[in-house]
Amino acid sequence: MPKDNQSATLKKVLLRVRRYWVAMIGSILLATVYVAMSLLIPVLVGRAIDCIIDAGRVDFAAMGVYLLKIAFCAGAAGIAQWVMNILNNHVTYRVTRDLRDDAFRHIQTLPLSYLDSHPQGDLVSRVVADVDTFADGLLMGFTQFFTGLLTILGTLVIMLAIRWQIALVVIFLTPVSLLVAKFIAQRTYSMFHLQSRTRGEQTALIDETLGEVKVVQAFGHEEASLEQFDEVNDRLEKCSLQATFFSSLPNPTTRFVNALVYAGVGLVGAFSAIAGGVSVGSLTSFLSYANQYTAPFNEISGVVTELQNSLACAGRVFELIEEDPQTPDPADAQIPARVAGQVEIRNLQFSYVPEKPLIRNFNLSVKPGQRIAIVGPTGCGKTTLINLLMRFYDPQAGEIALDGVSTRDMRRRDLRASVGMVLQDTWLMAGTIRENIAMGWPEATMAEIEEAARKAHAHSFIKRLPQGYDTVIGEGGGSLSQGQKQLLCIARVMLCLPPMLILDEATSSIDTRTEQKVQQAFQVMMEGRTSFIVAHRLSTIQEADLILVMRDGHIVEQGTHTQLLAHKGFYEQLYQSQFAH
Repeated sequence: MPKDNQSATLKKVLLRVRRYWVAMIGSILLATVYVAMSLLIPVLVGRAIDCIIDAGRVDFAAMGVYLLKIAFCAGAAGIAQWVMNILNNHVTYRVTRDLRDDAFRHIQTLPLSYLDSHPQGDLVSRVVADVDTFADGLLMGFTQFFTGLLTILGTLVIMLAIRWQIALVVIFLTPVSLLVAKFIAQRTYSMFHLQSRTRGEQTALIDETLGEVKVVQAFGHEEASLEQFDEVNDRLEKCSLQATFFSSLPNPTTRFVNALVYAGVGLVGAFSAIAGGVSVGSLTSFLSYANQYTAPFNEISGVVTELQNSLACAGRVFELIEEDPQTPDPADAQIPARVAGQVEIRNLQFSYVPEKPLIRNFNLSVKPGQRIAIVGPTGCGKTTLINLLMRFYDPQAGEIALDGVSTRDMRRRDLRASVGMVLQDTWLMAGTIRENIAMGWPEATMAEIEEAARKAHAHSFIKRLPQGYDTVIGEGGGSLSQGQKQLLCIARVMLCLPPMLILDEATSSIDTRTEQKVQQAFQVMMEGRTSFIVAHRLSTIQEADLILVMRDGHIVEQGTHTQLLAHKGFYEQLYQSQFAH
């Protein structure tokens, strides 16, 4: 990924960290205390060594004082480090919590066109795996970066104060470690970004395969799925190995440089001690500082490579958060005082892909309480029209008005609260049967929920479940049959009874006998409610007040069932294709 993107990601991370500036200042102060106490110990150790004057000549009293001071410094350093780690964890996991909250909240505002065009598994990978990786890198950065920098600066100052000639050896060799770290960091960011993207692709493939495993098995697609998975897995292996290889280089290379520094300090310091320029205790302290000075370079170089991975993952999350949301609801949103269900569609134009027009110059006027059936061949625009009515998509031109108010001038929440939907594709959440039926009205009583289930003819099979309405089902309905899932979705709408209804192949998965009973319940439910019924089985819409026959995004015919049969047009052809013997 380009360097400017990396810098932009880092700025966004720092802005989020800044929200917790109090904890960060506390962490930096405690890091200063930890480093100061740690750096004081070698001085005290050197002075304690200098208390050993000669064989049999040891100043035990002075040495005891130094040992007590060493113990105090070690204890203070340990406590400071412990509290500092607590604060670092506090900041890290609150930043990642905020990031996940923002990402998940933003997903709710993304247009359906974005969600339809991006694999669900990749979105899950960004919100879960990428944020976890980001947290690991951020925590390592907080824990080791500040203390490492302070240690380097502190030891450098002390070494210059003790013997600046020896300190020059350390200063001269330092740029080697920095150059190594820079070289590796420049190459690891793009590799970690590729690794993160490939991991998201793999997660999407797994999610897709597991979600439709019955279809995969039914069509004998297991081998093809395995080959596809192996291809992605091999790519992930290669880019992960490259990223891991480069991220593993800092430790051995910086350790080699550190060994050179230590050897140089020992050699120069030994000659200086022989010449009487420095005491044995001071030389011991100097060697300890040389170790302390070089050790952070190992840590910081490791932190830098880990941060490359962290920033690469954070960049993917920020990409998601910064995706353009759906058109916001108007500030002066309107809503009819009472939704009667009058719908006006004027000169509607829509296409999923600009070069492939779907709905063109579509006009329709629906009176309150009318039952409108929409029929036509697959791909003619039936479900698309429903998506436009619900504002899951916005048209490129034209207008849809509800009771004289354009749906663009209404809040989506108010529009959708006025419409109850039962779709061919069922959706049930992990939870109890009761919670699934009451999704649209959580305050409903048990009696009201049971009454809705009876109207949907779902009560009998629910009572046969192990815990009845308290039976817990898994995501997507668990072991329930497709027909049972659809009955629960119907019961959900029966409970809310909004002013308008949309039934998109609502009984497609139900047996014929139950369908007849549910259709009777629908007839009662649709009384006085504007209803749009999408159906392939024309037997289910013969009682509709108006039937719209769609073809290639146009209404080619409209009228009642009897009128359309008498017209002997496209509807009559569809009807005969289903019922002719």
